[in-house]
Formats: sequence, C-alpha cells, structure tokens
Amino acid sequence: DRDQAFRYTLNVQPVIPFSLTRDWNVISRTILPVLNQDDVRGVSSQGGLGDVLQSFFLSPKSSEPFIWGAGPVFLFPTATDDSLGAERWGMGPTGVILKQSGPWTYGILANHIWSFARDDQRKEINATYLQPFLSYTFKTATTLTCSSESTYDWVGDQWTVPLIGGVVEKFALGQIESG
Repeated sequence: DRDQAFRYTLNVQPVIPFSLTRDWNVISRTILPVLNQDDVRGVSSQGGLGDVLQSFFLSPKSSEPFIWGAGPVFLFPTATDDSLGAERWGMGPTGVILKQSGPWTYGILANHIWSFARDDQRKEINATYLQPFLSYTFKTATTLTCSSESTYDWVGDQWTVPLIGGVVEKFALGQIESG
C-alpha cells in the first residue's frame, strides 16, 4: 500500500574551505545521502548510498557586507541500488549568498543540474534547487534553524517544497588538556 511508503535520508555533508590565494578561498561541499526506504518502489525495501553531489564555491576571503560563492556542481551516479539514485551523470552552476548579523544567519543556496552521458532507460535530469535558510543562535550556543530544500523538476514540471526546522545544541564531551 503506497499510503504506507516512507523514505529516511541522512545527508553526510562535510564543508571544507581551502585557501587558494591571499584573497580567495575554494569551498568544497559534498553531499553523500544515506537512504532507507520502504514501499517507495513497489512493495520492497531498499537501503544504501544515494548519488553524490559535489559543489565547489570560489569565495572571497573579505566578506563584507555578504558572504558569497559561486562555481560548479557535479552529480555522480554512486547509488548502491538503482532505486536510490538517478543513474545519470550531471553538472551545472551553483551559488550561495548569506549574511551574518549578530545572532542571525540568513541566505540562499542554489544550483541547477543538467544530466549528460545519456542512459535512455532513466529519466533525464533538468532540475533547479533552492535552499533559503534562516537561523538564530542564542548566547547559550543553542541554534534554531528553518529552511527549505525546494527542487523544480523541469522535465516533469513539478515542485517539491519540504519545510525543515531544527534545533542544534553545542556541548562539550570532555575536557581538552594541553601539555
């Protein structure tokens, strides 16, 4: 029964800045989805890795009045099960702009991916991704977040607009000793 279908996604998402020159950074953002789904495709369960999304942002080290970056995004068909990925290579442009003002952080990340290296058995990819975000960090280091990871599928002419909220609490697990 498709009414009982579900899908859990855990995105492992390291964001790593690299110094390119005295004035510029390259920021690497990798998304590796770990998925588990039941009754999404037929009446079976699948679990494993999804397709990897790799972005690179060229960003100035001087960030007044906004922090911004732009560059390429790549989609790698790395899914461990056919139903967990697109089985297509893809690429396109990506960009991010954000502002940090006191305890507030807000902005938007966007990309557009077109598939290439055709596999006529799988659906073509032509998708726009928009992720507006807003967060507030209290003096206690607790952070409240709100965002959306909206995708417009230009092939299927369909929006997906999930709303995401979260609470992050920073705490120490132990004491670091210097010697």
